[in-house]
Amino acid sequence: MRGLFRITLLALLLIAVGMTSAIVTMHFAIHGAEVQVPNLRGMTLADAGRQAAALGLGIHVESRLYSADVPEGRVARQAPAAGTVVRRGWRVWLTQSLGPMKRAIPNVVGMDQRMAAMTIRREGLEMGATAQMPWPDAEPGTVMAQNPAANAQAVASPVVNLLAAAEMPPAQNGLVMPDLQGQLFTAAALALTQAGLKIAPVKEVAAPGMETGIVVGQTPPAGYQVDAASRVTLTVAR
Repeated sequence: MRGLFRITLLALLLIAVGMTSAIVTMHFAIHGAEVQVPNLRGMTLADAGRQAAALGLGIHVESRLYSADVPEGRVARQAPAAGTVVRRGWRVWLTQSLGPMKRAIPNVVGMDQRMAAMTIRREGLEMGATAQMPWPDAEPGTVMAQNPAANAQAVASPVVNLLAAAEMPPAQNGLVMPDLQGQLFTAAALALTQAGLKIAPVKEVAAPGMETGIVVGQTPPAGYQVDAASRVTLTVAR
């Protein structure tokens, strides 16, 4: 009986030792696969790649931007940030510096969107998104707005986004004028053009406390009966 007790106790002891050993092994295996993300800012892409690879990490250039303090071709930003603990095999996303901005943003408003895209690329910039919006008295495909604006200063990204005129929807009769006050001008203009209404020249007024571009007045007022011949005047905060 005593021998059986000793054997049972020894077996339990061996099981406990085995479980403890397994837990310790798992702990080291898990934490051994974790590394701290190095600080890659200011490095060349080649050096950043080598340092990341030495820790079992990868890199990917996500975007490029202008920087007055990081030389061209070097890492301007990174994600995750330096010091973040990640597992080996993780990819660090980098933003590459283009150096200080040396190119002027061209004015492409009024151009056909294809010509605008060619002009943007010829200046060494990148084409971003082109949104389409019905616009009264404008040829479809004509650029109505751009971001950044022509000759804008302190531009971070080399990407230029465009807003181009689209086909006007068919006119509708017997419409009730919607309430547009408090909306951004672009949203209000889109609602009007989709309803088949025409927009008169915009009025800009000083409106303390209101965000620039917000509609603060409209003629005809909300609730009035309008038709396709009606012209709507929007008053916008400047």
